[in-house]
Amino acid sequence: MKKPDTLAAATWLISSALLEVEDLEAALTNTLDVISTQLKAEGGAIWILNEDTGTLHCAACTGPLDLMGVSFESGIGTEGKVVSTETSVFLAETEKTESFEGDIFDDQGLKTRSLICVPLNDLKKTIGCMCLVTARGGSLFTEEDLKICEHTSALAAMVIDEKGFSVYLPPEKPVLMELKGITKEFLSGEEVLKVLQGINLKIFKNEFVVVLGESGCGKSTMMNIIGGMDRATSGTIELEGMNFTAPNEKALTEFRRSYIGFIFQSYNLMPNLTARENIQFIAEISENPGNVDDALAMVGLTDRAGNFPSQLSGGQQQRISIARAIVKNPHIILADEPTAALDFKTGQEVLRVIESIVQKGNTTVLMVTHNVEIAKMADRVVKLRSGKVSSIKYNAHPLHANELVW
Repeated sequence: MKKPDTLAAATWLISSALLEVEDLEAALTNTLDVISTQLKAEGGAIWILNEDTGTLHCAACTGPLDLMGVSFESGIGTEGKVVSTETSVFLAETEKTESFEGDIFDDQGLKTRSLICVPLNDLKKTIGCMCLVTARGGSLFTEEDLKICEHTSALAAMVIDEKGFSVYLPPEKPVLMELKGITKEFLSGEEVLKVLQGINLKIFKNEFVVVLGESGCGKSTMMNIIGGMDRATSGTIELEGMNFTAPNEKALTEFRRSYIGFIFQSYNLMPNLTARENIQFIAEISENPGNVDDALAMVGLTDRAGNFPSQLSGGQQQRISIARAIVKNPHIILADEPTAALDFKTGQEVLRVIESIVQKGNTTVLMVTHNVEIAKMADRVVKLRSGKVSSIKYNAHPLHANELVW
């Protein structure tokens, strides 16, 4: 049992943490540290709403996970719904709540057993929310804990309003493609299977994007729609500002041939053609191909040009697959689990090639993977959950491929 003066003591400590620090970000972090200690929470975060973009951005976090640089749409997940409805959410036991689909901490790998999320309301509007998850030692949050969080959020909102808080966003690059409200449904017997449930995503020029999510969340379906191999059930796709939602077959074929490069987990090389001939074949059907020998040199396989796929290792076949993608001079390269079938050393070699493609400055790479370590080298990490974009993280300092370990 908590002592009767817990609320008063916590409020005093938090008031001190907020009011005695000039740096607002430090004050918010101190506040989270204090309340997490008081309530024995494993993790917590304060989210600020950017009204211009309609997204929530992490202003402070505490616990085992780093959420700085993470953003997501208002209305998505528990946190987004708290902001959009301006109403607190208290789930003593998430496993007993059928409507609970997970929160941002689940996306980052911390299992949420108990949750409190409260809006940050200044005198005029809701400016964000504060969330605490998973009490330590298997205990559960209580109604008293909810009251403490609501008092804390009110104090935090007042200080944020007084001192001001600007959400930092990296400079936006030109947009190559934008998905707006994309849904995809499949018939499964007499039932309709809703795989994508409103995907909103911008893909920028010359960036490396990693898409993460559990099996069945819609990663491959989204990739197929982006690559023109499948059509959305509803929603809008814009390609460099032009509507590309329902192109005719001719336009779609040209798009796949010249705009998109593909790297598959299974390589998909033609077994009766040599490494060079596999690349040459793609170059001949592309609108603006590069030099075949240059593509071979870029993946370090000039000396294996005359070998057939059966004479190459898995890593070498994947590098030929990459050369085949880059020889098209595509705007976007879509990579579906390109290292899944490879050992660590070979996978790292493949990632170094992909890294060099982005560094050349002409191509965007969008990679679907289950390997969370690879996400550390991405400019942005997009996480899907239940057919929606649950969060986007900007990596301020992406790692190089040779720094990864898994």
